[in-house]
Amino acid sequence: MDKVLLVTGGSRGIGAATALRAAEAGYAVAVNYSANSLAADEVVRQIRAQGGSAIAVQADVADEAQVLAMFRKVDAKLGRLTGLVNNAGVVDVSARVEDMSLARWKRMFDINVLGSFLCAREAVRRMSQRHGGSGGAIVNVSSAAARLGSPGQYVDYAAAKGAIDAFTVGLAKEVAADGIRVNAVRPGLIETEIHASGGLPDRVRDLAHLVPMQRGGRADEVAQAIVWLLSEQASYTTMSLLDVSGGR
Repeated sequence: MDKVLLVTGGSRGIGAATALRAAEAGYAVAVNYSANSLAADEVVRQIRAQGGSAIAVQADVADEAQVLAMFRKVDAKLGRLTGLVNNAGVVDVSARVEDMSLARWKRMFDINVLGSFLCAREAVRRMSQRHGGSGGAIVNVSSAAARLGSPGQYVDYAAAKGAIDAFTVGLAKEVAADGIRVNAVRPGLIETEIHASGGLPDRVRDLAHLVPMQRGGRADEVAQAIVWLLSEQASYTTMSLLDVSGGR
């Protein structure tokens, strides 16, 4: 059976590393991006250069119409989905809760939570044995922030990732008998561009001393955990929240 994977937010960071690792493992990969088509095209180019199969698919995961169009394109170009990585996510500038706006919170939850729900719904409709699918696996990208709360920086992001943890547990139980496994990874301090988007480009270096392993992680270290959770090697693993955080 062909292995077809959609990675949301796949144009950079953990998403890009996951797309590359998954392609090496034999998946045809749909690399989703919201705005940066050049970055997504570069990931696709790298996968094809290694002999893999990949396409770039644009969609803002918070927009239902765009998500539906993206899944139709994956259906048409790559075939029936067998894996989904809900990686698309945003942080905002470091702030205290009393200084945050409602608009900020809505954006945070629309992308990080509702986007994951939308993509998971469409994936389940394709993978579920009760809908004629052959099963599959979903990996949600949560965060160690769900455990830590991120006080003084982004409590809203931590709360959104807490929702992802609960979503992972509930959905895993709901679809386990339909041939779908659902797990999450909870990365700690990882060297990616997301910190700069939150106005803290040196965050990993500044906080590395708080990590028992005394360093930040690499996107590829998270990607390898994700690809394992997607794989048959994890065939009896569902509902897991796997920390990839150097002990933090």
